[in-house]
Amino acid sequence: MMPDRPGAPARAWQRMLSGRRLDLLDPSPLDIEISDIAHGLARVARWNGQTHGAHAFSVAQHSLVVEAIFGSIESDPEPRWKLAALLHDAPEYVIGDMISPFKRQIGDSYRAVEQRLQTAIHLHFGLPPVLPAAIKKAIKRADQIAAYHEATRLAGFGMAEAVKFFGRPTGVTAGELSLDPQAATVVQDAFLARFAEIEKAVRSG
Repeated sequence: MMPDRPGAPARAWQRMLSGRRLDLLDPSPLDIEISDIAHGLARVARWNGQTHGAHAFSVAQHSLVVEAIFGSIESDPEPRWKLAALLHDAPEYVIGDMISPFKRQIGDSYRAVEQRLQTAIHLHFGLPPVLPAAIKKAIKRADQIAAYHEATRLAGFGMAEAVKFFGRPTGVTAGELSLDPQAATVVQDAFLARFAEIEKAVRSG
């Protein structure tokens, strides 16, 4: 985002390609669009871009992997919880993907902005602002399993090092996951397609 003109009023919103102006400090559910989320996440790199492959491994692709893992480790989860898994990192379409060590240095200010965005996203898509503890825990476990396999397959981590930071993955092998980094437009389309499938299941349920 370009800096504001000196002397101009401080701006706390971002213009999205959908035409929405999203207030970063007080985001409205009405200004959330899945097209903006998919476009942004497909162009945000995981691991600060330090991954093997001709393309960055995007947050959108990671989100698809996490949703797939969540669906395999949970026993027949409700479609709305699959949607929550797909959108677990959705705020990063606005604030980017900061690696965990940097998040810890920034502290509560980053988490507060992230949480406000997540709440607005959940409300827009009919999810509770705060997920049930068991669902939140299961999505976090799926996220950690994905992180382990991404770390060892793409980001240069050794297995022992990855276990130390992300835990030992169980129930899902790397061969079951789509971890080959893909072009942004391909991942964007795949994210939107999976969202449409889950949304249809939510409506029919």
